[in-house]
Amino acid sequence: MELGASLRLDHELLAVEADHVVHCMLELTAPAAPSRARQPLHLALVIDRSGSMAGPKLEAAKACAGYLARRLAPTDQLAVITYDDEVRLEHPLQDLGHGQLALQHAIAGISPGGMTNLSGGWLKAVEQLRAVPGGAGPKRVLLLSDGLANQGITDAAALVAMTGGASDEGVATTTIGFGEGFDEDLMTAMADAGVGNAYFAETHEEAPAIFAAEFDGLVSLVAQTLSVELRPGPDVQVLGVLNDWPQVPVPGGVQVQIGDAYAEERRRVVFELQIPRLAQLGVTPVAQAIVRYVSLGANIEAHELTLPVVVNAVGAEEAAVAGPDAEVTEEVVVLKAARTQEEARRRAMDGDGEGAVRLLWSAAAELKRVAPGSERADDLARQAEELEELGTQALMSPHDPSLNKKLRYSAREKQRSRPRPTQP
Repeated sequence: MELGASLRLDHELLAVEADHVVHCMLELTAPAAPSRARQPLHLALVIDRSGSMAGPKLEAAKACAGYLARRLAPTDQLAVITYDDEVRLEHPLQDLGHGQLALQHAIAGISPGGMTNLSGGWLKAVEQLRAVPGGAGPKRVLLLSDGLANQGITDAAALVAMTGGASDEGVATTTIGFGEGFDEDLMTAMADAGVGNAYFAETHEEAPAIFAAEFDGLVSLVAQTLSVELRPGPDVQVLGVLNDWPQVPVPGGVQVQIGDAYAEERRRVVFELQIPRLAQLGVTPVAQAIVRYVSLGANIEAHELTLPVVVNAVGAEEAAVAGPDAEVTEEVVVLKAARTQEEARRRAMDGDGEGAVRLLWSAAAELKRVAPGSERADDLARQAEELEELGTQALMSPHDPSLNKKLRYSAREKQRSRPRPTQP
């Protein structure tokens, strides 16, 4: 089972005897899910039951736990852990074909408590999943919280390091932040280190769509540990990666760690390259892109694919009339707009609401500029409208916690080619 991979440049024809900055877009397309039975899932749902969760938020979390229990196959496994200042194993990890009634009773009996021992709940989930043999199927913690870690291990760096260590052992972590009180920087960093997903539910009504999206992804998982390494040629520089996936410097280049790939999903990675003066006409290789992943299915196989990045040096007049690749240009605009969102977020947090507004509205205008005639015109227009609305919110309430989280998660989704979950 192989992923499709293709490379495109915003400018492939470059004027000889001149320096250039080009954008290289690597598009990865996952294959369809195999028709045969999938591997069992091993999930540990960790629910914050601190006092602030009382009411609709906790009831929504319980409903989502019940949703998972109903959607999973009899051979899948689910554990349910809750935490306030104490950690409770409400239901141990076991096949859904056994103890379904006990599981539903355990979920129904969850009630609110006191403080927020986030680390304790997460550690109990990992303890449950470590008992699953390697190769038996995906193992994942689903961590839900609406507040700050104020019991147990509370140091953000330590929590992130723990999720990274569990990921190295094959246990991924997805985080779901509820409401306005949680630490979005911690929750997204834990998801990154845990090679999982990060979601923001502004209201309890958004939780079902998030759980549905996570479940649909897990049951359509076709590859894991997906990464892209870019190795520039002599004198070529990697100026940056426009996406925000975790990046690791490697000898002679940079590796972008994407993680999981879901059936028929498309991911795009954009690199910015500085290419020195080209001394002669013709095709010149300037870099290599190396794609690595492990495919899942009847056989678990490691794959490696190398794609050359080449440019064509031509005369200055020919280069001047050659238009840019519209699709690559659009992707660059989208990713740069997402980066602008992050900068606007920082401005708003520092109290510079007007500066945040200027950035957001400028990014919206750039999206509108490239939208006409685009195959994704509606999507670009929607993104522009979202930025304008966020700009208005920044102007009115720059310190609003919900604005901070909207900017963070929205930018993240765009930079990872992941649409926000929506209710069907």
